[in-house]
Amino acid sequence: MAGIPPETTAPSASPLARAEHFVWLTARVLEQRRFAYHFLRGGADPVEAALTAYLGEDGGYGHALEPDLRGPVSRPLHTAHALRVLDSIGRCGGLRIERICRYLTDVSTYDGALPAVRPAQRGYPPAPFVPVVDDPPSALLATGPVVGLLHRNQVWHAWLFRATEFCWAAVDALEKSHPYEVQAAIAFLDGVPDRARAQAASDRLGRMVREQRLAVLDPDRPQDYPLADGYAPGEHHYPHDYARVPDSTARLWFTDEEMTRSLDHLAAAQQEDGGWPVTWRQWAPGTALESRPIVTVEALRTLRAHGRRIG
Repeated sequence: MAGIPPETTAPSASPLARAEHFVWLTARVLEQRRFAYHFLRGGADPVEAALTAYLGEDGGYGHALEPDLRGPVSRPLHTAHALRVLDSIGRCGGLRIERICRYLTDVSTYDGALPAVRPAQRGYPPAPFVPVVDDPPSALLATGPVVGLLHRNQVWHAWLFRATEFCWAAVDALEKSHPYEVQAAIAFLDGVPDRARAQAASDRLGRMVREQRLAVLDPDRPQDYPLADGYAPGEHHYPHDYARVPDSTARLWFTDEEMTRSLDHLAAAQQEDGGWPVTWRQWAPGTALESRPIVTVEALRTLRAHGRRIG
């Protein structure tokens, strides 16, 4: 690629330089703009412009914004992804968020929460691990991250009241879970206003994660930890997957030594081409190619948030 010195791809190059080469070589425009914003002093406007390409007329987001969910139709999981992008560039407010909240209201289930999938997805290539059903149930997986993020940005909308109550009930009911659902619960708890209740709920979840061995605490022996039903071989989760930033309530689940080993493992996972790998099931030719730059940007953000030198 023009403008990229050959030394940026050498093993001795910094993690950031190697990742930059990988992003320019493989990423969608959105991930290129996000990388530039987070690591190259790029602007927020180009990120938002790239994200707008995925916006539907109904106010939700589609067009495989989440690469494993194909097709043009808006979906709650796509819209949650869009909100995370907007939050990361400080644009989680104003008319754009009002429009998103109207979409969330329109697609909510009877109890005011979000389903992971909707019947409108039928007819487009489905991921085998996100089945399309006629009457999809409410899902903490889809609802928790959205509610937590909106609360953290002090967004107030009528939809949030019932959705928040759903999330509290779902979190309180968790007894046996899997890593992605726990991550959704933490995303909710890290943003919800009732901090005392959130910390108590997080403490309970942390005990559950350790008892059910949902986090690999010894990166040298991941095979000793169980995989949840339907997960791909090697689709393990580590402390940094739960505590992506130091002020997450999940950070208290792990000792300093456990967190250090986890971050060492994350740093070492950068591959020869400069990108980080996808660990979940790769079911179509393009999904992993589109997902890896997303994973790479988030890996760099996690390492930097925890004080690791990346460039």
